Amino acid sequence: MTETLKDIYAARVADGTLTPDPAQEEALPLLDDIRAHLVATPAKRRGLLGGLFHKPEDVPGGLYLWGGVGRGKSMLMDLFIEHLPIAEKRRVHFHAFMQEVQEGLHAARKAGESDAIAPVAARIAKDLRVLALDEMQITDIADAMVVGRLFEVLLRENVVIVTTSNRVPDDLYKDGLNRQLFLPFIDLIKERLVVHELTSHRDYRQDRLTGGNVYFTPADAEARKAMDAVWKDLTGGGTAEPLILNVKNRAVEIPAYRNGVGRAAFYELCGRMLGPADYLAIADALKVLVLDDIPSLSRQNFNEAKRFVTLIDALYEAHVRLVASAAAQPEYLYVEGEGSFEFERTASRLREMQDKDWGR
Repeated sequence: MTETLKDIYAARVADGTLTPDPAQEEALPLLDDIRAHLVATPAKRRGLLGGLFHKPEDVPGGLYLWGGVGRGKSMLMDLFIEHLPIAEKRRVHFHAFMQEVQEGLHAARKAGESDAIAPVAARIAKDLRVLALDEMQITDIADAMVVGRLFEVLLRENVVIVTTSNRVPDDLYKDGLNRQLFLPFIDLIKERLVVHELTSHRDYRQDRLTGGNVYFTPADAEARKAMDAVWKDLTGGGTAEPLILNVKNRAVEIPAYRNGVGRAAFYELCGRMLGPADYLAIADALKVLVLDDIPSLSRQNFNEAKRFVTLIDALYEAHVRLVASAAAQPEYLYVEGEGSFEFERTASRLREMQDKDWGR
């Protein structure tokens, strides 16, 4: 392996794929060190006693890369995983990963396991040398109570963890219920992972939207083509996967998700019986929502209109950017029926959210 991530990054800058950023360049050697170690070191012996066969310092615990939204953290993680020439690797969004873990714990408890975390962690670690977790953000007490034990086992099993987050480790699960039980996990991160702040002052995701149209009407074939182009630009054209959020023991699905950007049709989010907690969770998980096919609203679809108002309020308060296609301009989406007067505030917010500087 002669070509480093710095070389690959420089080549992409040279061909115009990437914009040079000193903060991103500063993080590349940290990823290159992990990459070089993994390539040079054969897979370690597995089993829950695997940690006895090496010293912890022999194996890099990994990297905790944190910083503001849109700074390129996910892009760097993708670059690392794409050019890591081993098969035993996985890249997954943190919310989706924890959803899998919770489902595994439920199955293990149902099977009568006294320690449900051990078999779940062992199954994850089996044949895995690198776990890349994008956008670690812990707001659910169920996740907070298991993630520490889970990471302990994975690190003991020599699984290298590379994760991105918008928060410094000390701010994870801030003000959460029973947070004192979570503090050992923060100590584990700082002890075993390199913690590095990506200090870029540029928000690349925001820059891509600046000056461009983010509200397309009418919602016709031309709008769909424009929405597809925005989606491809924001996500880099990579493969998107559904994002499942666990809200009060219910699964809330965003059909397509990649690099902090979610995409759904209006009826997928507002045609289902979702409530404020669901929309708050969606807003918490996303940096940009691409919302297709907002229809004309009236007394005939009053419930959908109410949910749409709640969704926009959640996105607005969380400063989530919205890219939308709609049947009409905001002021003409809901012109008659119960609540049409109150909808004027939503229309005003939709207008404000179109401004190129909104959400900065």
